[in-house]
Amino acid sequence: MKKVYKSVESLDKRCYEKYGLSEDLLQEHAALGIYEHIQTLSDITNILVVCGGGNNGADGMALARLLDCNYKVTLCVLGEPKSPMAKIQYQRLQKLGIEVCTTLPNQDFDVIVDAIFGSGLNKELNDFYIHTIDTLNTKKAHKISCDIPSGIDIKGNPSPVAFKADTTIAMGALKLSLLSDLAKDYTGDIKIANLGLGDTKYEESTNFYCLEEKDLNLPIRTKKSSHKGDFGHILVVAGEKIGASVLAGDAGFALGAGLVSVLTHDDRLALPHHIMHTHHIPHNITSIAIGMGLGNFEKDEIKKILTLDVPKVCDADLLHSDIILDILEAENIVLTPHPKEFTSLLKICDIADIDAKTLQENRFFYAELFCRKYPNITLVLKGANTIIAQNDKMYINPHGSSILSQGGSGDVLSGFIASYLAQGYDALQSAINGSLALTLSAKTYPYNNYSLKPQDLIEGVRKL
Repeated sequence: MKKVYKSVESLDKRCYEKYGLSEDLLQEHAALGIYEHIQTLSDITNILVVCGGGNNGADGMALARLLDCNYKVTLCVLGEPKSPMAKIQYQRLQKLGIEVCTTLPNQDFDVIVDAIFGSGLNKELNDFYIHTIDTLNTKKAHKISCDIPSGIDIKGNPSPVAFKADTTIAMGALKLSLLSDLAKDYTGDIKIANLGLGDTKYEESTNFYCLEEKDLNLPIRTKKSSHKGDFGHILVVAGEKIGASVLAGDAGFALGAGLVSVLTHDDRLALPHHIMHTHHIPHNITSIAIGMGLGNFEKDEIKKILTLDVPKVCDADLLHSDIILDILEAENIVLTPHPKEFTSLLKICDIADIDAKTLQENRFFYAELFCRKYPNITLVLKGANTIIAQNDKMYINPHGSSILSQGGSGDVLSGFIASYLAQGYDALQSAINGSLALTLSAKTYPYNNYSLKPQDLIEGVRKL
């Protein structure tokens, strides 16, 4: 997993003060990081570099200087250089005789580099920059953003527009704003540029992490002498929408649980042959999945289940009921809300009364608020970049995509997490692994991204 920071200013400052690396030197490495990426592209001749007047623009000016001898470079500087480094880089361009224009040229380019604002944006764009960014977004080229796509604010929201990059080169380390749901349509592939020293020297401790594919820990069985009871027993509590519990149970079985039972009073329920049907709570269960497809339910019966000292994953309808308050001080509890369910949960917990739009614009903030109040709970806030949070730690799964925007995907996720819980993983490990298993299973799907069924996710996890 990669470390993530709300800001890297303190990291840069430490480079100056502890290691004697100047701002100029870091900037040259930043420009070199983009230059090296451009060199990996094929059939590149004409490059447009668009700069602002701050340090992000200075990075772009340094890049233009590096590109000058090997490519046909057009450098557009919007406004006067303002930061000390922008002024220095601009003077270097003048001494080298590199031409600078101040308005966007009306021609085609193979590559467009956005170095207008980066992380320096602290207010909404004015009409001039909105028009500039909209114009750049209409041009056909490989688009690269320096550090952060211009127009994305510190919360990760477009203000109100943003540059749509194919690749974003983050300087030194990942910023949290790059990993918001609303930034995902603008960042493209995110790469990190080395600023002149190794990660262990540049980075400090953090409470935020970005999950990588290699962080998935599959429950591979190493014990040769074993039986089904060694690998846990999931109890899936069924409700009005029976299909949700069937999906969750099947998913849990596919990811290694030795036994799966579905608790329901409906004798007409048709279950896969490997899943058991029960009217009572089995004595040997090691995890519970509850809430998916629950609908209207009898509170006394659900309360009895929630009081069991067994790890639980709670989803969907359960998160709209104040009955959830009964378990928020317990351990080994995973909650898996989508945004609308999380706003309901926040209101029930007397944390905030907001709508889904406000939540999506402030996902990290409200996830932190919730986990500060309930530090034992593991939160899985579903989205394009799923947030997995416990206490003061937050892990972002960036591997989600629109392929998962299908009914039943959340039920499969609950089953995956329940399977890890049943096999003895703690709540945080179960949430991280279950979330990664879901998103990486989706990546194995070989057909059009609108056609996936929940069963395809269950089948895909067998191939990881």
